[in-house]
Amino acid sequence: MQFRPKQLTVVSGKGGTGKTTCLASFAALAQDKVIADCDVDASNLYLLLHPDNTEEGEFYGAKIAVRDEDKCVKCGLCEEACRFNAITVDEIDEPACEGCGLCVRVCPQDALSLEPIVCGNWYVGETRYGPMAHARLLPAAESSGRLVTLVRQKAEDLAFAHELPLILIDGPPGLGCTTTAALADVDMAVIVAEPTLSGMHDMRRQVEMINHFGTAAAVVINKWDINADNTQVLRNYCAQKNLPVLAEVPYDTTVTEALAQEVPLVEHNGGPAAEAVRSAWDRVTQMLAAL
Repeated sequence: MQFRPKQLTVVSGKGGTGKTTCLASFAALAQDKVIADCDVDASNLYLLLHPDNTEEGEFYGAKIAVRDEDKCVKCGLCEEACRFNAITVDEIDEPACEGCGLCVRVCPQDALSLEPIVCGNWYVGETRYGPMAHARLLPAAESSGRLVTLVRQKAEDLAFAHELPLILIDGPPGLGCTTTAALADVDMAVIVAEPTLSGMHDMRRQVEMINHFGTAAAVVINKWDINADNTQVLRNYCAQKNLPVLAEVPYDTTVTEALAQEVPLVEHNGGPAAEAVRSAWDRVTQMLAAL
């Protein structure tokens, strides 16, 4: 039978729900795995896992307009055509350029072309918890979905090279192209939700996306005790959608202490939140084994 690692992505409907904290603890608890930080717009898993990078490279994503000054006659047609105000007869505003190519098409002197630019950097390294692939998108850079795909490919290469049966993916929050890239073709998704109005609303939308992929899913309710009524609404919703609730994590100041010490929560001095996350991981391993 051909070797194929299982892949688990941890996501959240909105930022700040505790997604990365949960994934870092899963990485500390799991055996024989590769870790991938695919939250490339706000990469911070490395702060807890401290990878020693052994490989790195530049990521070329979006294209922008480049002018050949020797050919340009400053006719101004490019400036008139650009709806993003990204180009004038004197300069090109790189962050404003959308790479649509209209200026290239209207230039009568063929003085403009679209060229790929560096949008970020990717890294492969070793942590005390196993090999890790991650990346950082440059400020205001685009093509983050393609960068997520690149990080996942690096993680899969590591899994095949070391014959590791599991890839743990820290996915982006929300519903954008990065989240789609982090969820496509994975075996299981874990949604970290909080009992706030925005958290509940965004979680429902993300469940719809995961259902579209036909991916097995489960939920971790974080800080369940900050609003017991909303937590009950979340429980009812999960029951209606046949979503297992892996754990209900209470508000716990040891979470902040663990972050300040730059270690995964389960490697801190214990506490009710850490125990709940351990319980969630036990349920995850059971679900993965059944897939």
